[in-house]
Amino acid sequence: MITHGNEIKLFAGNSNRPLAEAIAKKLNTALGDVEVGKFSDGETSVHIAETVRGRDLFIIQSTSSPVNDNLMELLIMIDAAKRASAGRITAVMPYFGYARQDRKARSRDPITAKLVADLITTAGADRVLTMDLHAAQIQGFFTIPVDNLLGGPTLYNYFADKIHGSEEYIVVSPDVGSVNRARKVAERLNCQMAIIDKRRPKANVMEVMNIIGSVEGKKCLMVDDMIDTAGTIVQGAQALADKGAKEIYACCTHAVFSGPAMERLEKSPIKELVVLDTIHLPPEKMLPKIKVLTVADMFAAAIENVYLDKPMSKIYD
Repeated sequence: MITHGNEIKLFAGNSNRPLAEAIAKKLNTALGDVEVGKFSDGETSVHIAETVRGRDLFIIQSTSSPVNDNLMELLIMIDAAKRASAGRITAVMPYFGYARQDRKARSRDPITAKLVADLITTAGADRVLTMDLHAAQIQGFFTIPVDNLLGGPTLYNYFADKIHGSEEYIVVSPDVGSVNRARKVAERLNCQMAIIDKRRPKANVMEVMNIIGSVEGKKCLMVDDMIDTAGTIVQGAQALADKGAKEIYACCTHAVFSGPAMERLEKSPIKELVVLDTIHLPPEKMLPKIKVLTVADMFAAAIENVYLDKPMSKIYD
C-alpha cells in the first residue's frame, strides 16, 4: 500500500478507533498523534501533537452516538488541521449522522443534513469520504467532492456462497424506500425479491401493512442501510415468519442500535444479523446472532486513491 514518505497523515477521533486503526494498518502507516478529550465544563478539546503542514490529512470519524459530541470532535479536528496549514483535509465519515433529516417532511422541519454539510465545509474540509448515505442526494448538499462508498458488495459477498442462484432464498426489502438497494442485492445473488409495505405514523414507529411477494417456505434475507431502534427490521421479520418464512436473515451497513434495539433483536425471529463496522459496537451490543464484517479494506483503498488522485470507479465496481 502506501510506502512513499510521510506526506499522508491519518487521524481519528473517539467514535470508532478500532476501524481507524484497521484502516491505518492496511495502509502500512500509523494513526497521527492527536489528543481528543473534554475540558471540565464539557467542551471538546483537540490538540494535534505533530506537524501537518502541507500534508494530505484524512480525519476518520463516524458521527454516531453520542452524535453531537462526535460531530464536534470532527469539526474541531478539521479546524485545527486547517489552522495548522494542512495541505488537503478529507473528512472520512464511515457513518454520516443526521442523514435522515434530508428534507422537510412536515411544516417547519429543519433540513439538518444540509446544516451538517455546511458545518463540515465551513470548518475547512476539502473532501468527504463516507459510506451508504441514507439519502444519496445529500452529496448535493456539499460544495466539495463527496465519495459515497457502497457497503452492499461486502454484505452480499458474505451471503453469496450459500444464496447465489438458490430458489430457496428470497431477498426482502423491509420498506419501499429500500427497494433499489434490495433489488441490487437480489440481482447480484440471482434470486427473487419481496417487499414489505409499511406505514410509519411517526418517527421510529412502524406498522406492517402487507408483503408483496410469496415468502412461504423460503429463507429470507432482509436488506437495509441502517438499523436504529430495530422496529422496522423486527416487525418485518415477524411478518415474514407469520407468512410462513422458513428462516430469516438480515443485514445492514450501519448498526446504530439505539433505544430498545438490542432487546427487540434478541427476541426477534432473525437467525443471523450481519452488519458492517462503520459504527463501533461495544461488547454489550454483541449478541450471538450478530456478525460484524469490516470495511477497513474498502476505506483504505479509497483513501489511497484519493491521496494518489486515482479514479474511484474500481472501488464502486
